[in-house]
Amino acid sequence: MTITLNGKMQELAGEPSLNDIVQQFSPQSRRVIAELNGEIVRDPRWDEIRIREGDILELVSFVGGG
Repeated sequence: MTITLNGKMQELAGEPSLNDIVQQFSPQSRRVIAELNGEIVRDPRWDEIRIREGDILELVSFVGGG
């Protein structure tokens, strides 16, 4: 299946959960915001939501610095 992840086409196997995708593509980030098809999705729901063909997903990580 093909989705758009952070503006780039990405091939995925099966129908992973949003949590699976966050773990795969942002494994070190503790603070990640997920936007799926234009809507912010809160992390308690990430295990429930399945990524489907054609979805548009943006993952934004916050990095501290000075």
